[in-house]
Amino acid sequence: MKKIMPASIAAAAGLALMLSACSSGDPMSQESEQGSDGSKSEQIIVGSADFAESQLVATIYAQSLREAGVEVEEKLNIGSREVYIEALKDGSIDLLPEYNGYLLAELVPDTAETDREVIREKLAEALPEGTIALTESEAENKDVLVVNKSLAQEHGLETMSDLKPVAGELTLAGPAEWKSRYIGVPGLEDLYGLTFKKFQVFDAGGPLTLAALEGGQAEVGMMFSSDPVITEKDFVSLTDDQGLFLPANILPIIRESKASPEVREVLDQVSDALTMEALLEMNGQVSQGDDIAKIAEAWRAKNGL
Repeated sequence: MKKIMPASIAAAAGLALMLSACSSGDPMSQESEQGSDGSKSEQIIVGSADFAESQLVATIYAQSLREAGVEVEEKLNIGSREVYIEALKDGSIDLLPEYNGYLLAELVPDTAETDREVIREKLAEALPEGTIALTESEAENKDVLVVNKSLAQEHGLETMSDLKPVAGELTLAGPAEWKSRYIGVPGLEDLYGLTFKKFQVFDAGGPLTLAALEGGQAEVGMMFSSDPVITEKDFVSLTDDQGLFLPANILPIIRESKASPEVREVLDQVSDALTMEALLEMNGQVSQGDDIAKIAEAWRAKNGL
């Protein structure tokens, strides 16, 4: 993920266009901010990034809050982190799902912290003023190295350390930034002692990496841990036993003024129930074209939310 950059004029213009497209109302207008009696509304505006998993979790947040009697408005698919962080800062949205380690890396560039407790503490210091992070879930979407099942069985590959004896015979597929980013080729060499036969640039866990693994252009590929294609293609995810990759547990980021005890309780319940297994299952349903709102409703019903 790219490091966060200062908001440019173009980003600000894009933010305005995206938010207006998400809703017919202006969230910064007096009508949105105040009730009919002139008091500040307790409505929570739930946003998301521009990819399906973020939209799914944001929908779960919104549905769960509505079920608890909280007035909710959804502004999903806002854009990249650079855009939605600005929306969070200016009050255009109040709540969205994030990923703990990656968010910290964006707010504190070059961080390599992998301890979740420390990440929690550092996030509390680094988040935009007036925003807080609530409890993270077990479910996460972190970088992971995968190999074909046949290769894993042939060489007994279960952890990333297990690659060391055979790395010189294998090609690694990953995004361009892995050439220089420590959480990439440099870290694999430094922390794990892995020197691959070749590092081939494809994409960040996308269709090009998938095609390379299936077609034999690479034997090891960088993917994301909650991608259902890992299970669908029977790949083996190698355990990051030395802790190179940042944790990416999903957690709610919310404006502190909207984080009432009731709201915190609802969101904590969601985080407590959101397991890795559940996330993979729901992502698989999304990839098959199922309706996100219906997927969220079914999961909530199954977990008594």
